[in-house]
Amino acid sequence: MAKRTVEDLELNGKKVLIRVDFNVPIKDGEITNDNRIIAALPTINYVIEHGGKAILFSHLGRVKTEEDKEGKSLQPVAARLSELLDKPVSFVPQTRGAELEKAISEMKDGDVLVVENTRFEDIDGKKESKNDPELGKYWASLGDVYVNDAFGTAHRAHASNVGIASNLPSAAGYLMEKEIKFIGGAVDEPKRPFVAILGGAKVSDKIGVIENLIEKADKILIGGGMTYTFYKAQGKNIGKSICEPDKVDLAKELLEKAAGKIILPVDTVCAPDFDNDAPTEIHENNIPDNLEGLDIGPKTIELFTKELQGAKTVVWNGPMGVFELPTFAKGTIGVCEAIANLKDATTIIGGGDSAAAAIQLGFADKFTHISTGGGASLEYLEGKKLPGVESISDK
Repeated sequence: MAKRTVEDLELNGKKVLIRVDFNVPIKDGEITNDNRIIAALPTINYVIEHGGKAILFSHLGRVKTEEDKEGKSLQPVAARLSELLDKPVSFVPQTRGAELEKAISEMKDGDVLVVENTRFEDIDGKKESKNDPELGKYWASLGDVYVNDAFGTAHRAHASNVGIASNLPSAAGYLMEKEIKFIGGAVDEPKRPFVAILGGAKVSDKIGVIENLIEKADKILIGGGMTYTFYKAQGKNIGKSICEPDKVDLAKELLEKAAGKIILPVDTVCAPDFDNDAPTEIHENNIPDNLEGLDIGPKTIELFTKELQGAKTVVWNGPMGVFELPTFAKGTIGVCEAIANLKDATTIIGGGDSAAAAIQLGFADKFTHISTGGGASLEYLEGKKLPGVESISDK
């Protein structure tokens, strides 16, 4: 069933509650990366251009105690949003109460207001994170309609997404709509061949994704630290490489179940230590006892590039090696380039480290879609239903 979008709502003269993802890094009161604020602008602009009063909710960091509130106010975010929109944005340093209600009642059509960090409600009994029904009802009472544009929290049932949506007509913002279209579409109705590339350190983080994609993808290329648990399952020597011994049997099962769909690295960049300046060696199949695998090797980059040729849908989640150390970033760079150079393919990055890698390498505009939610996109790829998406009204 298709979800209602912001364009399906009557906005003129309405108080529009918008859940955005303004969980941005702040250091000494300064925002160090405003990508998430910029990503929310199309939805905010649409609402104010259509005569709505935009009332924005977001969390920022984790807040469990009064001390945790230090440096977690959304005030600097409201100031930056004002600069980006080139218009005044009011900020209310409260999550409920008379001051907030008065500020909302005085808004004119096209005005923008930012409510204080929703997680401040977690200090007294986790009301936001546990989706307290009274809090959801109270926030809903402040508006006429609700727009959810925060895919990053869609895998959590909180008062500011599921709670409000349960009490008001709701719709997806542009960012949320894009995530549903690309990630949901890739998993449910991919153009084929559909190739998934999975990296990262742990098999346990990706079990659900691999199991779901075995049914749906044509090929699954595996790199990163996960490789060595699969190598172990094949009876190979992995030296000092990262491994999850309790997941070896599961890796064996997955390889059998996949019937040739899973493609593992054929060579590994190894070093004696987790150190950028450590001497490196390339080994095929078995890794000597004194070394650990830290990246996929050149033959694997070649193999993965070949396997990607002709793909029509590609989903990439997780780096191919210890990407933060330049010596062991070549695999991730190679895969990133191979995907970026594909013609006529829908290419999707499922958030997290792979998204950071593509942006850092200057390939962001070469991908069809880069997800804004690491955890949410992983659960979507697993085929799970996301509470934040489910709670949006159907068309």
